Amino acid sequence: MGMGSSNKNLAGVSLIAESGLETAKKDMPGDTSGEPMQKKPKKPVSRFFSSFYLVLVLLFVYLPIIYLVLFSFNEGKSQTNFTGFSLRWYENMFGDRTMLEAISVTLIIAVVSTVVSTVVGTVAAIGLSKAKRIVRAAVLEINNLPVLNPDIVTAIGLMLLFMSVKLQGGMLTLILSHISFCTPFVILSVMPKLRQLDDNVAEAALDLGATPVKALTRVIIPQIYPAIISGALIAFSMSLDDFVVSYFNAGAGINTISMYVYSMKRYNLSVNALATLIVVVVALILILANLVPYLKDKKAQKEELQNV
Repeated sequence: MGMGSSNKNLAGVSLIAESGLETAKKDMPGDTSGEPMQKKPKKPVSRFFSSFYLVLVLLFVYLPIIYLVLFSFNEGKSQTNFTGFSLRWYENMFGDRTMLEAISVTLIIAVVSTVVSTVVGTVAAIGLSKAKRIVRAAVLEINNLPVLNPDIVTAIGLMLLFMSVKLQGGMLTLILSHISFCTPFVILSVMPKLRQLDDNVAEAALDLGATPVKALTRVIIPQIYPAIISGALIAFSMSLDDFVVSYFNAGAGINTISMYVYSMKRYNLSVNALATLIVVVVALILILANLVPYLKDKKAQKEELQNV
């Protein structure tokens, strides 16, 4: 419970800081000296401690994941004593109908809320970028509130809202609640990229006869596409990870993965198997996200060399 909330708040603080940094960069006067800043070479002792500190941080982050993956293949039930290699817990996971239902519900909610919050957040960010400065500042401050709020406050507030409009807890309330806390993250992710754009490009497209819709889809969105993808991934991760908001706004008989694990009478290593599959999928997405742009750049470089 606390971990999901802290992850959300850390991500929110990071995005808010990034957004503020982009604003500061935009307002900062450029360096007129024309001379590049030279970095002082690090001493060997300093390099050693920097490397040692980096190794410690990586071990702290990745050792629990490695431990979890390792014991997903444990033959026995122990979570501390590895007795032998087995796929037993993967078989249990695929044979557990309740867990599979929880996985399907979680994925449906995550996908729907991610798509809607990405569209709403992107359009809102584009609108704010064209608004007056005082309006933009006020709306962004309001947008920061649900990001920095504890999950329990958001969860109870949404629950009371749904009760006041006589909306019974179920898939609809879950999707609406996830959209509500995912959208601010998309706005915070897209805004810094919009600040980097040249307003004259969109205006030039309009002057050349493009409709506002074409200027949006052909000029603005292609330039902020990486930020939109980044916001969508954050929204998907937040929705997948959420427990508190889901717990307070789900109806009877509806379980997400986090709610299923919380309600388990006895922990079993099938959860480790599920977590391992999630780690593998995330790793593949990260590899593809970094590999595809690299291959595109290589291809573009080859084409340039051939043209020359």
